[in-house]
Amino acid sequence: MRIRFRVCVQNPTSDPYTLRSGAAIATSVILASIALGGCKAQPRTEVAPETAIELAAQLPAPLAFRVVGPEGSPLDEPDAAGETLSLCDAVRRAVTSDPGLQAALARVRVGVAESDQARLLPNPALGVIARAGKGTPQFEVSFVQEFVQALQRPTRARVADNRLRALAAEAVVVALDVISEVQERYVDAQASAVLLPLLEERMVLVDRLVATSQARLNAGEGTRSDLVALRALRVELQVSIDRARLDERTNRLRLARLIGEPSAAATWTLEPWTGPDLPRRSEQDWTDAALLARPEVQAVAWRLKALGDEAALVRLLPWEGSSAGLEGQSGGGWQVGPTISATLPIFDSGKARRAVNTAEQLMARHDLTLAKRVVVEEVRVAFQGLAALATNLRRIEHELIPLQLERRQLAEDAYRAGQTDVTPLFLAEQDLRVAQTQAIEVEAQAARALVRLQRAVGGPGAAKRMADTGSPDSPSTQHPTDGVVPPLTKL
Repeated sequence: MRIRFRVCVQNPTSDPYTLRSGAAIATSVILASIALGGCKAQPRTEVAPETAIELAAQLPAPLAFRVVGPEGSPLDEPDAAGETLSLCDAVRRAVTSDPGLQAALARVRVGVAESDQARLLPNPALGVIARAGKGTPQFEVSFVQEFVQALQRPTRARVADNRLRALAAEAVVVALDVISEVQERYVDAQASAVLLPLLEERMVLVDRLVATSQARLNAGEGTRSDLVALRALRVELQVSIDRARLDERTNRLRLARLIGEPSAAATWTLEPWTGPDLPRRSEQDWTDAALLARPEVQAVAWRLKALGDEAALVRLLPWEGSSAGLEGQSGGGWQVGPTISATLPIFDSGKARRAVNTAEQLMARHDLTLAKRVVVEEVRVAFQGLAALATNLRRIEHELIPLQLERRQLAEDAYRAGQTDVTPLFLAEQDLRVAQTQAIEVEAQAARALVRLQRAVGGPGAAKRMADTGSPDSPSTQHPTDGVVPPLTKL
């Protein structure tokens, strides 16, 4: 229901002074309404997701937003990778060319536009009515301005800014996922490339064992069961070699897609395989840093803040559409005066919308708790997995491999002394290669666990800054915010 109040100043004598007085009164009412509703909103928040992504990915240059044509970006990036592809170059290419990340940055641009829109006053309405019949035609002219939305302008601006901050945090989430995926694919491709020669060396040894067992069987010294067991081992090893070749090719093709070259031959030379540099900070340090740095938590926090500001808007919802303005009517002289149109909350008092806002805030609070718990879980799982893999790696490198080396030496000495045939030597060599293969596999698992730990704490940049602060052997004297990705906004 809408009620209109109109005050008219009549001018039957066509006195110009009286007419101007009425217009002045009406104009004053309009200006007062606009001034009341035009409470100055704060300047729009400047978000910088590109800067946060640049620091998280440790890019050598700022990340640029791409403006593409109707057909989108080309299938393959024009600047193809060279013959050598380093991990840093792969991360840079993936972050700068990923269409999903560019779409997230475009959503940030949408948030910027919505934030600018929230700062604008509603357009005034101009109405003209002409009545013709007997006598002189009559005209009614009105000029009205909604003032409730103008009153809400500062609050609407805050809501839009907080949603913009949430969109910027979500863009950083997409970037961290891209970085983590390309790192894991690069590690997988490296590990496959290193494992394949070891498996092929094992195949050479198994072939020698098969040939020796066949010769002994032909000479009446061996058994058929030994020969069948070795042949079965050879088939199993061939299956492992074929799988390793397929894994290496698959990982390279996935890596090619991630760096923006899905049609490339993917025959680059990767960096030499090196074991991961294991961090020595405590689990609590990683957890504290992750709770402050993870953009997933920041995004939910900004969304919750926006819902809190929306609660103030909901209180004025029943009065939306109310307006004030100027109205003039002709007919025996002009009548000009201010007009106020207000809605009465008879049927819709805004109670249902307030209940929706309350439920949305409760949902966001639960989402915030869930996000924090997931962050803690991911950090702890990655940290514990990395610690366990590091222990296994030390055990293999410092215990198993030395023992296998000693066993091979003993078998070689026995063979040279004529105490045994060559079979024990081949078996010892085979087991040594198995131990070396296990070391590579555990190193690869540890590298992937390190990637997941870096992702859990907020990206490689945050992990590096955290590792660089404080002494690794003593409690950190730094504030938990050290190593956190810089804020997404510049207030």
